[in-house]
Amino acid sequence: MTPISRENPLTSQDAQALLARLSARVEIKRGMSERELDGVEERWGFRFAPEHRTLLGAGLPTGRRDWPDWRDGDPEDLAARLARPVDGVLFDVEHNAFWHPDWDPRPAGTQDALDVARSYLAKVPVMVPVYSHRYLLADPDRTGTPVLSMRQTDIVYYGTDLVDYFRHEFGGAVPTPEDQQYATIPFWSYFLD
Repeated sequence: MTPISRENPLTSQDAQALLARLSARVEIKRGMSERELDGVEERWGFRFAPEHRTLLGAGLPTGRRDWPDWRDGDPEDLAARLARPVDGVLFDVEHNAFWHPDWDPRPAGTQDALDVARSYLAKVPVMVPVYSHRYLLADPDRTGTPVLSMRQTDIVYYGTDLVDYFRHEFGGAVPTPEDQQYATIPFWSYFLD
């Protein structure tokens, strides 16, 4: 399959093929309706990327804690998953002296540094969990962005897009060329350079 793009969007059939890779590992429940997806977006204050929305419309992986259950999941668990990327950066601000070079000079006090970091992080793009600590940009106007593995500020590419990610994570991997170009994600791409 060619990379996902605005000109080459993920189709429902493509999404079903991706989900078929999981069928031996997890239960795939009925796909989410447009109304259900709209409800998730309204409740949690983000909008799925087009390919993520297509995937969840084709089927909802469940049955293991690693998959966010957008239909019947525990609200506290979903809130924690959505907060994890920002919380991870804040953890490293507090415990590992991380400070982004575009932010104002770091205050001397830890609490002051956390307060300043929070104000900057409130403006960064939302990352939505796909599986475990793998995240995709929440942006309905962008498609084909990379899937990132995010643990605090240890952030790495895990796929050039959702299809490439499924190949790497769930089998059938096709090596990513060394010179592969990844779409940039404001703020989060800083950790990948």
